[in-house]
Amino acid sequence: MSPLIEITDPRVLDPETILIDVRAGANAHERYLQGHLPNAIFATLDDDLAAHPEDAAIGGRHPLPSLADFAATLTRWGITPNKHIVVYDDKSAAMGGARLWWMLRSIGHINVQVLNGGLKAATDEGLELSTDDYQPKPAATPYPIPAEYSGTVDIEEVKKAASDENRVVIDVREGQRYQGITEPLDLVAGHIPGAVNLFYSNSMSPEGKYLTSQALASLYKDTIGNTKPEDVVVHCGSGVTACHTLLGMEHAGITGPKLYVGSWSEWSRRDLPIATNTK
Repeated sequence: MSPLIEITDPRVLDPETILIDVRAGANAHERYLQGHLPNAIFATLDDDLAAHPEDAAIGGRHPLPSLADFAATLTRWGITPNKHIVVYDDKSAAMGGARLWWMLRSIGHINVQVLNGGLKAATDEGLELSTDDYQPKPAATPYPIPAEYSGTVDIEEVKKAASDENRVVIDVREGQRYQGITEPLDLVAGHIPGAVNLFYSNSMSPEGKYLTSQALASLYKDTIGNTKPEDVVVHCGSGVTACHTLLGMEHAGITGPKLYVGSWSEWSRRDLPIATNTK
């Protein structure tokens, strides 16, 4: 199944499809109520797709929720393992949409896609939005608690990968953050020594959709070269926008790169080496 689905695909609004609208920020619910796809479930990045960290130095600013909590959330949303899920956000999947896609794929829920272009794709198509506060019916049978989130690496593995010439660590933050010129979210500016920079938005068209699979393959190959996909680690500030790049890689046929969930928000708080240039 393609990780992306177009707004013109009839499966998006099929009553059997579970639609999930992921928002981030303090006014997330207000924005949802201003307009969302009909029967789309409201989800928040901070409350549904992340745990609340006691210390960002352990797991970063957006650590994954416990497997039991995530399974309970899926149950509350009426999701069972065989359901087709379409997720989107209002940031062209750069925030919550891709994160939820990755989380579901990570626990083995394969039947999930991201709406290419997000909410903007729906408005561009002229689709009438809903302002209802849609409440899903919980699943009759609890979603099975998964064994693990697969496809992740911890900080110790990143240390090894960043210094291994046969592996590639990709930092998808914007260039000025990577170079250490500015840091609006975390305590220290810079990047993991040995990591290369590929800004996540380079994978997007001016219309806010992903580039073609062929264009994405070329973009990512320029960065990873002949490195095996399973030897690639992707990170960002807190493990969210990195999922946007992982989705793009999947669309390009590059399957197997790992997510460093803690990302820069963890690394920069651990008194570890920091680079502040592109070398």
